[in-house]
Parts: sequence; structure tokens; C-alpha cells
Amino acid sequence: MKNHREKPLILIIDDDAPIRQLLIEVLSDRYACCEAESAEQALAALARDNFDLVISDIRMGGMSGLELVPHVHSIAPDCVVLMISGQNNIETAIEAMRAGAFDFITKPIDIQLVEAAVRRAITHYTLLEDKRRHENHLEDLVQSRTAEIERLAHFDSLTDLPNRLLFADRLTQALKLPQRDNQKLGTLLLRLDRFKNINDTLGHTVGDRLLCDFAERIKGSISEESTLARFEGDEFALLIPNVKGSGNILNSLGRIRDLLNAPFILDEHKLYITFTAGISLSPTDGENAQELLKNAGVALNRALSRGGNNYQFYRADMNTHALARLTMEAELRRALEKGELALHYQPQVELSTQRIVGAEALARWQHPKLGLLPAAEFIPLAEDTGLITLLGEWAMREGCRQTACWQKAGADDLRIAINVAARQFQQKDFVEMVGDILAETSLAPSSLELEITETSIMQDPEHVITLLTQLKKLGVSIAIDDFGIGYSSLMYLKRFPIDRLKIDRMFVNDSTTDSDDAALVMTIITMAHNLHLNVMAEGVETEEQLKFLRLLKCDEGQGYFFAKAVPPEFFLATAREIGERQQEPQLISSLIEYEQRSLRGE
Repeated sequence: MKNHREKPLILIIDDDAPIRQLLIEVLSDRYACCEAESAEQALAALARDNFDLVISDIRMGGMSGLELVPHVHSIAPDCVVLMISGQNNIETAIEAMRAGAFDFITKPIDIQLVEAAVRRAITHYTLLEDKRRHENHLEDLVQSRTAEIERLAHFDSLTDLPNRLLFADRLTQALKLPQRDNQKLGTLLLRLDRFKNINDTLGHTVGDRLLCDFAERIKGSISEESTLARFEGDEFALLIPNVKGSGNILNSLGRIRDLLNAPFILDEHKLYITFTAGISLSPTDGENAQELLKNAGVALNRALSRGGNNYQFYRADMNTHALARLTMEAELRRALEKGELALHYQPQVELSTQRIVGAEALARWQHPKLGLLPAAEFIPLAEDTGLITLLGEWAMREGCRQTACWQKAGADDLRIAINVAARQFQQKDFVEMVGDILAETSLAPSSLELEITETSIMQDPEHVITLLTQLKKLGVSIAIDDFGIGYSSLMYLKRFPIDRLKIDRMFVNDSTTDSDDAALVMTIITMAHNLHLNVMAEGVETEEQLKFLRLLKCDEGQGYFFAKAVPPEFFLATAREIGERQQEPQLISSLIEYEQRSLRGE
């Protein structure tokens, strides 16, 4: 590298020895000069040393100077090339520049012109080197921040164990693997008995050390295939694969209890610890991570109600559960046919002005017996059964149609955000379907934003890049939903043609009360802006959260602080209320006029 030498290093190439000697005499006071009498000899020199500048004759025996230039740049991309020629015409100069030369010098050689050209070339090399150094530094910084984000998102900062998100992900992955000989997966929730009393009596510092020591002991009793995680407070989770029966679980609990027989020595304190456990087994007690964790929690609460220092297996009627699931699937199919599904719309707001810029379409099911059901009650079932593709297409068509109506009312800049499930996104004709819906509803592509989950885009990143590129050519926007709970690689995140990151609500919820969540939100926003991405925060519910996000220059937000998701007939009124707070008379007037026409049936 140049900064390891006293003088810039120049390679002079010419098959005319007097020319080489003349250039060396002119330049040797300020630069370290080497010479070569042919392009082939020059390539050998370039392989040995890092040259700042190459000065080469165009016409030489063997490989010409023009043919040499690409080889120079392939070996040393930042090396600058000056060409020398006895032909003083514009065609030769243009030919040299097209080949990749920085400048062109004619023969006979003018010493002053040579010195000036060399100074410019060395200055250019220095700029290139500084630029590359800056890019490398920026890349290192972004990689460091991304690694920090991924670490914060998946590991507990106190014990360095996997957190709830990573545990749930590992449980989900384990559920996808075939179990040998009808073996099961054991999901255990463990809670330290009397931990609150220890915390209150001895302080949080001692309590934190106890949690760390407890985690270390437990790790020593489990197999490499098992996963120990810390959720929050004094609650831990343990995933045990290849469970043949309850006896395997009891043996694991016995080993943990044996490890806890010895006291924990913390300063002058000698503490004896017991724990309580709730246990669920798949597939008996649940078919997904959410169900297994929920049912293990139910079992844990039952054990705690009995005084602690014991365990409980979850008990449930499996046939009843399966029948209820089949019934719900049949009802969901009928709901699609009977028009029982509807979209509610939650405003998306520009935080600096609180101006409405968009709406997220959220599915609702008006169940004939159970009433209005939120998406969480039926979307997982739709995904499992494949109904999500039909539901997703309906939601996109209806959302685009409704947005086009609002835009005709005067809300010209309003965009609609549509959630896209992983299975729907992977359909072969997905891009074509999006284009057809836009044409059918007469909605401008720039008014449609597709929200794709972080985990969906990482299933097959190279294929996803192709799909996203095709969607971008249509003119639609792309947002990564629930960012922070997946495992995005920065290498791919930089390559994805996306417009926006949506910070998951779980980080926003505690951003004003939990320093870890605050740091994570700040890091995501900083990283996104460095990558020239817009950032939206989900789950904004308090004025304190709004102020915090504004302070971090978060671009947009949505949540109950602004408005809940409402039916389309109430969205205009909701938009008007938010608009009135920001005094947007033109938008308000248009929405009022449209609402009045809608009520008259026009």
C-alpha cells in the first residue's frame, strides 16, 4: 500500500530504452520508478508489487499497451494508467480512454506535460485509495452494527442464552424435522422459586448473577441437541428433542434438581434454589411453537398454584382440539365463498408531521357464531391449509380497489400496504397476479406496498431477489415486515431491492422503558438510513414512544396512538380526525365530500 512507502511507486513500460531512461530521470526525484521493456514483463512486475501508477507505450512488440490496461486493472483495480503514443490524434486518445487509461501523453515527450499528468494521476490514485478505505470502513461498521442487531434480536443480554424469539424459531425448525419412532418434542418452561424475594431482599445485581449461575448449571445437564433459553425475569425454557415418553422428561428434571442441590455462593450469600416446571409435548399438546409454549405456560401456572417446587404436564383432549381445527378450516373455506371476510384499515403516519401517508389492510372474519375475529385467529390456519393464497389474492384486490376509490376522493398520495404470506409470495404467477390486479383496479403501482416478512425473504434469498426485482419493475414498493425477529443477512439486505423496514412492535412496545429495546430500535433506524431505506415503527401506542421515535428520525409509524384498524366506512372519519389535528384542509375537504357521496349511494 502507498502509505507504507515514502514515495509513490510507478511502473514505466516502453520498448524504447531511451524513453524509459528519460522518464525515470524526470520522475525519480519524487517517485520510486521501476521499468519494463514489454507488457509481458510488466505483468510479472505487477504481480510482485503494488504500483500506484503505470505509464505505458501503446505500440510495443507482443501485447500492446491497450491490451495491457484490462490486465492491469484486474490485478490492481485502483492502479492508474497513463498511455504514451507517437500518434498525436484524437482517435488514438479516445481509444486509450476507452481501454481504461486515465490520461494520454504524446511523443515527443514534453517534460512539463509529463510531470503535470503524473501529478494528476497520483492525486487520482490517492482519491481512489481513500474512497476504497472509506467504503471498507463503512462496510465494517455496517457489519458490526448488523451483527449487534442480530445478537440483540436473538440472545438474552444477561445470560447470553437464546431469547424467546430464537427459542421459538428453533422449536419451529425442530417441529419440521421428522421424529424417529414416534418420538416427541418436549417443551419445558422453568421458573425459579422465590426469585422475587431474592431480588427484593438482596438487590438486582445479586439477582442477575443468580440467573447467570443458574443458566450455567442447567447448560451442564442438557445434551447438545437441546436448547436452553431465557425468556424474561426468572423464566427459562428448555427444548428436549427425541423424547420417547414422560420418563425422559423426568430424568432431565432430575438431573437439573441434582445440580441445584449445591448452594449458589454470591458474595457472602449462600442461596439454595428450587424451580417449578410446566411441560408440553408435541404433537399431543400442540402442532406449532405458539401452541406448545402456551400450553407449557398453562401447565407452569398450574404447578405454581400448587406452591412451586414441582412440575406439571399439560393435559388436553386431543380429539376435541383436532375436531375444532377441522371445523374451523371448513368454516374458513365457506367464509371465503360467502363474503364473511373483510378488510379493516389502520392509518400509517409520517411521524415528523403526523400526516397520513398510507393504510395497512388487515383481514377480519365476521364469524356467524364467534363474532368478529382478528387475523391472528385464522391466518395461521389459512397458511397451514393453503387457503392463504386465495385469501391473499382477495385481500390484495379488495385493498387496491378501496384505495383507488379513496384516491378519486382526493387522497391522491395515499398508499395501501398489503401483507403477503410466504406461500403466496412463492407462487409462480405472483408477479403477474399483482400486475393484473393493479390493471383491474386502475390503481397506480406506486400506491401499492407489499409487506413481506423477514423470515419469508430468507428462505431462498437468490430467488427472492429475482422476484423483488420483477415487482420493482412494476413500480410497487416493498417493505420488510416484523423486522428484527428474523435472521436477515446484511449481505442480502443490501442486495434486496426494498424500500422500507418495519420495526416489529415488540421492540417498540418497551423502547421507552427497556434500554436494550431502545438500543435495538436506534440501531435498526441508523442502519436502515445508512442503507437509504425508509423506516416505519409498528405498535406506536404512547406519546412517549412517538417522541422517542421522532428523536431517532424514524420516518413513519402506525399503532393505537394514531388509530386502530377500522372498517373502510370509518377510515375516512379516522383520517379526517388525524388530518384535523395537523390542519390539512384540502385532504379533509376531499374526504368529507367523498364520504357524503358514499352515504348518498352515489
